Amino acid sequence: MGPRRPAAGLLVAVTATVALVACTSDGREPECASAGGIVECAPEQRSAAPRIVGELLGGGSYDVAEQRGQVVVVNFWGSWCAPCRAEADDLEDTYQATRDSGVTFLGINVQDSRDKAIAFEEGRVSYPSIFDPGSRLALAMEIPPNTIPATVVLDREGRIATVIRAAVTQDGLRPIVERIVAESPAPAGQR
Repeated sequence: MGPRRPAAGLLVAVTATVALVACTSDGREPECASAGGIVECAPEQRSAAPRIVGELLGGGSYDVAEQRGQVVVVNFWGSWCAPCRAEADDLEDTYQATRDSGVTFLGINVQDSRDKAIAFEEGRVSYPSIFDPGSRLALAMEIPPNTIPATVVLDREGRIATVIRAAVTQDGLRPIVERIVAESPAPAGQR
């Protein structure tokens, strides 16, 4: 059986449309720029992210609402995903380079076993990851699990600023994160 390219093309078109819709929910024409698998929305056109809460791979729980006031980079990944392996160092390097400027990172592991996810993450990244084997959070963020890796950048107000539907590099991700950081200063207790 040959590849299903028309279906894949349709999925890309639907995914891009969903990402654009995520930028506004009040019927206004979205002011979002889309290029190369990246959708960026102007601050006044951003919609609130759905609730992101779950159990961490290493134990304990995480609620992204507790990070309000910081820029949050959310990366959806799986140990079975070759592009996820390729981007892991760039994500960690970007995290290390931006964390002192009011930025935090969160991984969300999808469609994986806990043991494989922990083994994948060990020695690769130092930021936490939520274990989401049923892809509940990915689907809530309109990230179909078959389109990962995907990275979503939330602004300081918890709104979706950028959606990246491809593996990231530090050279591509860091300027996006720094642009969102520069939009408004971090609250006094988070600098």
